[in-house]
Amino acid sequence: MPAAPLSQQEIEDRLGDLPGWSLDGDRITCTYRLHSHFAALGLTAHVAAIQDELNHHSDLTLGYNTVSLSVNTHDAGDVVTENDLKLAARVAAIADGHGVR
Repeated sequence: MPAAPLSQQEIEDRLGDLPGWSLDGDRITCTYRLHSHFAALGLTAHVAAIQDELNHHSDLTLGYNTVSLSVNTHDAGDVVTENDLKLAARVAAIADGHGVR
């Protein structure tokens, strides 16, 4: 059974606890800036491990010193669900440890 979509108000309220994350249409997004390409690569690998653990994956983009995520839940009709916010919270919890600026 697919996860239930969250209302825009629920999403915005929850994003208030996730610095850098925002609602962009039918997705939540965040871009982290780091001090080097290798630091960004390390964060990317850590995010990939979290995504595999949760069995929930974002569009994940590695730039020179940035890591961008964009996520919604495909099997719920490409809307934001609890699964997306859970992933965002897990990523936010580890970002500072990778030297996010």
